[in-house]
Amino acid sequence: MKKADIEKFFARLKARNPDPQGELDYINDYTLLVAVVLSAQATDAGVNKATRELFTIADSPQRMLDLGLEGVRRHIRTIGLFNTKARNVIALSRILIEEHSGRVPADREALEKLPGVGRKTANVVLNIAFGHETCAVDTHIFRVANRTGLAPGKTPLAVEKKLMMVIPKPYRRHAHHWLILHGRYVCKARKPDCPACPVLDLCAFKGKTTARG
Repeated sequence: MKKADIEKFFARLKARNPDPQGELDYINDYTLLVAVVLSAQATDAGVNKATRELFTIADSPQRMLDLGLEGVRRHIRTIGLFNTKARNVIALSRILIEEHSGRVPADREALEKLPGVGRKTANVVLNIAFGHETCAVDTHIFRVANRTGLAPGKTPLAVEKKLMMVIPKPYRRHAHHWLILHGRYVCKARKPDCPACPVLDLCAFKGKTTARG
């Protein structure tokens, strides 16, 4: 995609949604981190349902430890891989207390050392909690970047690196949200809603649909 078209691409997404927000519910930086860890291989709606009560009683690392492993399991049992995720939540909470004074670090390396936290999770936390210009490439963003020709790549990391090279500076702060929401609701995997797409004329996808999806 040409530089001028990339500028138009993000300008149109911004025009449609000037202040994009993530769809995970959270109270503070810590609950954001926990929510993102729990969202791996799960829907945001499913995570929000499971954490609605959890976060009212455990909104800090110490309160999560006080709740205990079985308590965490009980609250998130409707989420896939809940046993592993519960252990990770307890373990990362303990590390935050012991090594970071109970605070979520605004540092990628420190975040990625936490149990259950990979590059994608770290990118989400850095972007939402600390305003860093990061782009967490999930399945939606990977699809949009490749399908449109915006930033094609064979791996999420390759797509992420290319995106951070081509996204114009004014759009980097919110690019993650614009792209994920576009992939989730318009540029869907099975039946993209091309007639509703604001960047249809800029897209290189050869399988464009003609009926509203």
